[in-house]
Amino acid sequence: MPARRRFYEFFAGGGMARIGFGEGWDCLFANDIDRDKCRAYRDNFGGDHLVERDVAQLSVADLPGRADLAWASFPCQDLSLAGARRGMEMGGAGGRSSVFWAFWFLIERLRDEGRAPRVLAIENVIGLASSNKGRDFNALCTALAQGGWRWDAHVVDAAGFLPQSRPRLFITAWRGAPRMPAADPVPSHPALARAIAALDPEAARARVPLRLPPPPGTNLMLGDMLEDPPASGKWLSPAAPKRLISLMTLRQRAKLDAACEDVRIRGQRRAGGVYRRTRKDANGASIQRAEVRFDVAGCLRTPAGGSSRLTLLIVDPQLGLRARLLSAREAARLMGLPEEYRLPPSYTAAYKLAGDGVAAPVAGWIARHLAEPLLDAMDAAAHEATLAAAAAGPGAAPTAPPRRRTRASP
Repeated sequence: MPARRRFYEFFAGGGMARIGFGEGWDCLFANDIDRDKCRAYRDNFGGDHLVERDVAQLSVADLPGRADLAWASFPCQDLSLAGARRGMEMGGAGGRSSVFWAFWFLIERLRDEGRAPRVLAIENVIGLASSNKGRDFNALCTALAQGGWRWDAHVVDAAGFLPQSRPRLFITAWRGAPRMPAADPVPSHPALARAIAALDPEAARARVPLRLPPPPGTNLMLGDMLEDPPASGKWLSPAAPKRLISLMTLRQRAKLDAACEDVRIRGQRRAGGVYRRTRKDANGASIQRAEVRFDVAGCLRTPAGGSSRLTLLIVDPQLGLRARLLSAREAARLMGLPEEYRLPPSYTAAYKLAGDGVAAPVAGWIARHLAEPLLDAMDAAAHEATLAAAAAGPGAAPTAPPRRRTRASP
């Protein structure tokens, strides 16, 4: 039986990273500050290893053993284009996203105790690459370099696994120099490429480009994720579709017309996701627009207001054009949560759990193609060092034995 890996899940939310990792991983510790998310976590995984507390109030005594991986999906509100863009300045001035530094303090204390996680996986919105004119990304990568970590960064879109456009930035860090396949030093994503090109020399020297295969792709469409009938996600008034259409540009209306024609020909229902966004008109004035996609949903967001919830435009061959909010279960499906996952009973809490999370299949992709190969390479290097020391004879300098991986206590 393959050895199991052990991990910490900071900012765990509903445990989506844990779901993505699968059965080969054991969670030693998880934390979140949100009461509803913690309740959902306990409902699905038990609570013996969950600490419901702000990261800034944790100490290394709360973190058992030594983890192979520490996962941190820290809050994005101050980095996202949809948020205030205050950044993540150290000391808390940046708002919620500055809690990264509380996480980093714990990692440094674990390092001082000789039990730092062997790999770090840090996830956030792509806005991390550009917030504060790139200073946030540079500060984070510099902290990694000064702590003795090597690192690389990738952008992965959940649309490669699920019918939701959700690009996210993933920073993977590790200690030592395991042999890994090299990759193109210039990332394909332009925002990330610009951020890396602007790094201070210390942070840039610590970067080691790693190869991450492209996502497998999916044949699923947004309409395939619909819950029928929806357990939540209220139907809007008959006037709602007309109101949304009035906010569309000619290009957006053409997409809706094409979907309606496809339904007329095929006789099969189709669903599109609509977000209302503020755009500039020809005169530079701000104007509200409705934008629709029938292939994938737009990125789910925390429901801070009605306009931030995804609205579905459903073209039905018998019932015509109707509109309703995305249901909680549909939001969970768009994040890759299994049907048996127990959501919070409140629609708002369930939608928030989904909108704040990391898509489970993407977390699994990072684990399988970056974290696990790094850990395997570290183990192989340690094993080779042990064999070399044994071959050198008793007079050779002692070498630390390879780390033995054991199953974590439940």
